[in-house]
Amino acid sequence: MEAKLDALVQRLQSAAPNNLKTVVLYGSAVAGDFHEKSDLNILCVVNHAGAADLERLHPVAEWWTQQGNPAPLVFTHDELVRSSDIFAIELLDMKRQHRILLGTDFLESFEVPMRLHRLQVERELRYGWLRVRQAILAAPQKRDAHLGIMRNSVSAFCVLFRHALIALGHPHPDGKRDAVAKIAEVTGANPSGFLAILDLREGKHGEKSIDVEATLQTYFEFVEAVTNEVDRRLDVS
Repeated sequence: MEAKLDALVQRLQSAAPNNLKTVVLYGSAVAGDFHEKSDLNILCVVNHAGAADLERLHPVAEWWTQQGNPAPLVFTHDELVRSSDIFAIELLDMKRQHRILLGTDFLESFEVPMRLHRLQVERELRYGWLRVRQAILAAPQKRDAHLGIMRNSVSAFCVLFRHALIALGHPHPDGKRDAVAKIAEVTGANPSGFLAILDLREGKHGEKSIDVEATLQTYFEFVEAVTNEVDRRLDVS
């Protein structure tokens, strides 16, 4: 990982020596639940982010995605400030856990307005629940398809569960499992489906050991129960 990060910073500096201000590593790589299949998430803060500026960074982004990572996020500092109320979840996470690879740590003093955080949590939980429902409707009724629905959505839901707890006034949970366990305590929902998928992602057991249809049932019921209970509690708090 370190060699990849060093190579990335060198390539970014070569591609945009007068434009690049800060390079930030964020996400699971600095959150304590990184594993070999995790992405390396990168934010680049630049002076200018016009089409020509992005074209200069394209070869670096192409190389980085070939390493199995998402393309870096590119923002000017002013754009980040103006977007902070819309991306409160993402920026709150980034502010709390990050690593500066180049430049100064502007995130230490970065203000994330929380007035819309609760609304974003409610909206994205409801949207995620709807997307899973649509996926179940559209997917072939096959084991691999249903397993894919859960594997592809579990990380995003764990983020939302963590932020639901924050919005409800609870302490930051430590990692995905803690977020699932604590939101289960708060809402009374059954987390077994989510814990089974986290076990699978972490290599604690193989796919053949899972009853996919039963797991999908409890997985979806958990999403639905948490979404409805968080929505109810935030409406009355």
